This record gives sequence, C-alpha cells and structure tokens, in this order.
Amino acid sequence: MRGKAELFLIFISVLPFLSLSFSAESPKERRVLVLLDDLAIKSSHSLFFDSLKSRRFLLHFRLADDPEISLRRYGQHLYDALILFCPSVQRFGGSIDVAAIADFVDSGHDLIIAADNNASDFIREIATECGVDFDEDPVAMVIDHTSYAVSDTEGDHTLLASDNIIESDVILGSKKIEAPVLFKGIGHSLNPSNNLVVKVLSASPSAYSANPKSKLANPPTITGSAISLVSIVQARNNARVLITGSLIMFSNRFFRSGVQKAGNSTKHERSGNEQFFTELGKWVFHERGHLKAVNIRHHKVGVTDEPAMYRISDDLEYSVEIYEWSGTSEPYVADDVQVQFYMMSPYVLKTLSTNQKGLYSTAFKVPDVYGVFQFKVEYHRLGYTTLSLSKQIPVRPYRHNEYERFIPAAYPYYGAALSMMAGFFIFTAVHLHNK
Repeated sequence: MRGKAELFLIFISVLPFLSLSFSAESPKERRVLVLLDDLAIKSSHSLFFDSLKSRRFLLHFRLADDPEISLRRYGQHLYDALILFCPSVQRFGGSIDVAAIADFVDSGHDLIIAADNNASDFIREIATECGVDFDEDPVAMVIDHTSYAVSDTEGDHTLLASDNIIESDVILGSKKIEAPVLFKGIGHSLNPSNNLVVKVLSASPSAYSANPKSKLANPPTITGSAISLVSIVQARNNARVLITGSLIMFSNRFFRSGVQKAGNSTKHERSGNEQFFTELGKWVFHERGHLKAVNIRHHKVGVTDEPAMYRISDDLEYSVEIYEWSGTSEPYVADDVQVQFYMMSPYVLKTLSTNQKGLYSTAFKVPDVYGVFQFKVEYHRLGYTTLSLSKQIPVRPYRHNEYERFIPAAYPYYGAALSMMAGFFIFTAVHLHNK
C-alpha cells in the first residue's frame, strides 16, 4: 500500500506539467527539427532561433549526418516542421532522404531550405522538388553592380541590398520593412510549370548570376528580375515551404548589420533581415494567413433544419463561417468568396455576402435540373490557406401530385381546345337546324 501511495503522490506532482504540455495555449505539436552542417550555426544564427523559441516552438538541433535522425516513427511524423541549415550535406543520416522530405511536405508539414554557394546536389534536388532551380554553375553567385550594399571595401558586389519585396500584408505583416534586406549567395529561378511558387524577394533588373572570381565567358543563365533570392511555396495541401540561396541571411551578423544601398544616401542602422525573416517565419509556420471554415449550413428559406434533398425550383439559403488565425482567431472579411451549386459543371455561381463577423451567406433558387449536386467553395488567395469545401445533396423533380392543376403558361392551349369544342358544337347545331 505504501508503494501505491508514493506512486499516487508522484503522479499528482507531475499532473500540472502534463496538463500544460497538452493545453491549447502550449500545444505539444509545435516541434521543429533543425538540421545543421555545424553546431556552431546554432550560436551564429541564434537571433532567428530565439524568435521561434519566443513563439513557443520546440527546436530540436541535430547534425545533418547524425545516423539516428528520423522524421517518422511507427507510421507517425515526429515533427511538424523541418529547417535545413545544412547546404553542403551530401547525404542525411538515418532514414532521411529526398523521398522522405517530399513525403513530409505531402503530409502537410512545413519546410525551410537555406542553401549557399557550397550547396550540394542533394540540397539542389530537394529544392527542385519544391519547384525552384538553383543556378547549375556550382561557383555562381548573384552579382549586382547597381543594387549592392555599400561597404568599406569595394568588393565584388555579391553583397546585395534588395528592396524588391513582395507587397502582401498576410505574408510579411502590415508593418513596412524600411531597410533593404542583405543577401549573399546563389540565385534561383522558378519552374514556369509550377504556379504554386511565389517570389518574396527578387533581384534587381541589373543583377546576374555568374562566377565573381572570373570574367564572363558566356552569357549568364539567369539575369535580372528572373532571379529570385527568396521564394515561398504553398502546396495544395496547405503545407508551406521557404527556399533561399543564402544561409548567412539568417545570421546574427546580417540581422544586426547596418546597411546602405548603392546610390542611396540613407544609411540604416540595421538591415531588414530580422524583420523580414521574423514575419516570413510567422507565415511559413501558419501563425498568419491560416483560414478555417466552420458551421457549413444549407436549408430551405423559412426552414432551419437541413433537408435530405431538395426539389427543383426550391428557394434555399447557404451559409458558412470563416475565421483567420493571426495569433488569435478573428473573423475573416473579404468580398470574393463564392459558392457553386455544381453537377458536372456549375449551374449556380454566387458571391457570398458577409456580415463582417465571419458569417458568409447567400440565397438562390434550385435549378430546374434534377440529379446529385454539390455545394462547392474553392477559395484561393495569395498568402492564405486554400479552402476547399464540398457538401453533396440530391435534387428531385416534382412528384405527380405536386404539379399545378392549371399551368398559366398553358392557358393558350386550354383556350384553343375549348374554342375548337365550342366551334364544333355550334357548327353541328347550325348544320342540323338547317337540314
């Protein structure tokens, strides 16, 4: 009995910690695996990691070639996000390979890839799977002789000060990034067949990708604004990926460094890197721009219960509540949410009206076609998670006893029949009377 009492006291003492680890305010799922080339990156990039820790992410640092690392165990993923700060790794340890990372993203998890001019073919292959292609020249770097960062030494103009930032409050927050973002690394281009990839930070029209230590023998493979410095991907399953060709962009040195763009007299005490990656990190890890739809309802006008089926020409109402997560759950307000009443093709397409509190609704008449229909909401907007809602409902024709006895549209036919009968009667009467 004494042993059981001691066990009970131990359980009571750790119960508060168990309840905290599983609470909504501190969810246990916010686990991030960070794979490094060198453990020194943990301290040289500590400002970026500290910003994640301050937002309650649990970071697990491992060397990329650690033979014991794994993303799955017993069929379940161990982490919710993966950060690859290991550009020179030739092969991951454990069971991680390109297929495992692709499966990780396909399962709805988030990914950050940071490369540099030492990027291995392995890292390039992962980036290609995500829809971007790094310059094939292994010694090429992005060079810009007009939009470089002014420094004490002239240098080779590979340290860029870019302000070609995407204008999107949902991706980078509502506060404008005043200072240019420092970049030093390799550029990449977007796969034209992949419409899920978006440039977040672009090179200027005067930039090109080449070996900075030798003269140009051939035209650069990618030039100008076609060079993307930082890109993002939102997959169809709403997994989010960040890809950049510069690992040093995340470093404490670039976060704290002052910056002055060539041709501009304004010198900023700090670069825009810290604000840029803090806000972009919130988007990548679904802390902003995450939509959720609840309470999807439809019913006949004047009736609150949802029917098992509709009849052609019924008047119905459709409604859905949409909320956005931006640190807190808030009503999502937009004027471009549409619903389709769909069977093989949309028979009805209506824009939903909103009460500014998250409720979207509309009313329409069921088309004069019977079959199995779907209420479909397919909402795609830059920076926001995709909403794909569908609800199936059959539509039946009128029963034999539901038709009107006298159809107004048939009155001319009724009149024609009656007039013919009356004419025949008159003709018969006149004919018999005369005879």
